Amino acid sequence: MPQDERKPRQSQYGSVDPAPPTSDGNVSQWSNALQNESLPMFQRMRAVFSLRNERSDEACLALCKGFVTSSALLRHELAYVLGQMQNPVCLPTLTERLVDSNEHVMVRHEAAEAMGAIGDRSIIPVLERFTKDPLPEVSESCIVALDLLAWVSGSEFESAEW
Repeated sequence: MPQDERKPRQSQYGSVDPAPPTSDGNVSQWSNALQNESLPMFQRMRAVFSLRNERSDEACLALCKGFVTSSALLRHELAYVLGQMQNPVCLPTLTERLVDSNEHVMVRHEAAEAMGAIGDRSIIPVLERFTKDPLPEVSESCIVALDLLAWVSGSEFESAEW
């Protein structure tokens, strides 16, 4: 492979991904790779970005199934890419991650921010509830998500109410 093909490329989402998506495969194959705990993390991350780039409900739900992984880092990345996809089909899964007090704080924080990025105002009551979470990483992320939802709807800085 030529050296310039190995350089990190900016994704269609405006981010530099920690692993390049694969050019071969399909949702089922990528989902299997994502959930395969015996694969190296780099291969599993490639599956994550391949699924994200697929942009379908099926791919989004395949990413949601990945939250069974034992890796908090990978669960965090899953929440991040679900926020990038902005597909409301993942809101039940992100809500589960946010409300699970046994979930790693990094994952809960990213789930909250992803929920705000999706832009679906139906999630406001859940985010409001967790503005009082004892972990500042979680409570502050919920406030940021609520502020984003307010900004998107044109009522910037409603957060004084939280």
